[in-house]
Amino acid sequence: MISLSLAEIASIVGGQQYDIPDAGRTVTGPVVADSRAVRPGGLFVAFAGERVDGHDFAAGAVEAGAVAVLAARPVGTAGRPVPAIVVDDVTAALGALARAVVERLGTTVVGLTGSAGKTSTKDLIAQLLQRHGPTVWPEGNLNNEIGLPLTALRADDTTRHLVLEMGARGVGHIRYLAELTPPRIGVVLNVGSAHIGEFGGRERIAEAKGELVEALPTAEDGGVAVLNADDPYVRAMAARTKARTVLFGEAEDAAVRAENVRLTDLGQPAFTLRTPSGCSDVTMRLYGEHHVSNALAAAAVAHELGMPVDEIAIALSEAGTLSRWRMEVTERADGVTVVNDAYNANPESMRAALRALVAMGAAGKAKGGRTWAVLGEMAELGEESLAEHDAVGRLVVRLNVSKLVAVGGREAAWLDMGAKNEGSWGEESVHVSDARAAVDLLRSELRPGDVVLVKASRSVGLERVAAALLDDGGLMGAEGGAASR
Repeated sequence: MISLSLAEIASIVGGQQYDIPDAGRTVTGPVVADSRAVRPGGLFVAFAGERVDGHDFAAGAVEAGAVAVLAARPVGTAGRPVPAIVVDDVTAALGALARAVVERLGTTVVGLTGSAGKTSTKDLIAQLLQRHGPTVWPEGNLNNEIGLPLTALRADDTTRHLVLEMGARGVGHIRYLAELTPPRIGVVLNVGSAHIGEFGGRERIAEAKGELVEALPTAEDGGVAVLNADDPYVRAMAARTKARTVLFGEAEDAAVRAENVRLTDLGQPAFTLRTPSGCSDVTMRLYGEHHVSNALAAAAVAHELGMPVDEIAIALSEAGTLSRWRMEVTERADGVTVVNDAYNANPESMRAALRALVAMGAAGKAKGGRTWAVLGEMAELGEESLAEHDAVGRLVVRLNVSKLVAVGGREAAWLDMGAKNEGSWGEESVHVSDARAAVDLLRSELRPGDVVLVKASRSVGLERVAAALLDDGGLMGAEGGAASR
């Protein structure tokens, strides 16, 4: 973060200073919401979470080097004062601080949203743009009213590009995030079924995602809306922005498009990247054809910021996975390949992952390898949940995946039901109660050449299955949430 005195911060956030001996003291380090991440000169933000109250860790954060605490109440005692800036709403104050810092920096802000692929695309954009200057982007999927400003506050005077992922659980959320960190370039990937139960329909999802392009500057002021030409809901957003529109996709009228798309023997996408300034061949290190669209979105952003097409193609071909549990591919010593895609799931990402599994499995069939889909619940689908889980189960069979292992309760039963109703011999699928049962089954059945995909919504915790298969020690505990402490 840029250097700011505590008096400046208090003025920006409208806070009261408590136990601060010198309001001129300066914050020079990172702004964090986890006391374990405090660095000397930083600012600790205390959130009261459902399980952990960050105010309880305020004194320790200052002892670790934080200059002060941004808090909802005074946190010191008579015998142990803790410098604090106290506000009515910590989340709103954090957002106000981020907006003030971004306005002072004048860096190029790239905002990104979509129902699926946000984190993978954000990672690709970051890997491209950092070749042309210091770039800040979120680790993981810090894309809400807390994670986004924390990411923005990592930027400093040297930052040339700030890439921000914007998520939404309702109409108005992206509008708020865009007000905190106004983007010059906005990217909309797709409108799918993620959180459809909360939104109430795909049209409402499109309404929410389109708030990003509505927030962009005009074309005359440099605003650029990067839209997926292959998604009709996204394409229609061109009418909702005053920014210049750049289409990406496989459609003929896309300015940045992919031609001759194919998968390598290992299931990695290859294609010819065509842009207004020329074309170049790309062979990606990532797995699955769905990454072609992600790569095109990243290429469109990079092209707008002046990268030559040959350099874009090289960068896409060298790019890897920066965020954990997104199609992490690991081959064990015995030849079993584990694909950990357990961070999250929705119907679109499930279908993409299953197709990637089949492509990867094809390379192992010569060795007698089989494909295993270890799947769990896709959360927040509302009234569509039964139909969507049934459809994924059926798709497993249609794609000739060797075996579905459906893990969990009611939703897993629906996955299993769909596979068995689509199948013909009754053993296309098995339903197990939990992650431990899935691991026990797989350990007894896997053989060299097999490929195992593990995927479900984050709340299911199926990353434990992938970890156990890669760790002879057995099931590893699920990691906790992101509460402030």
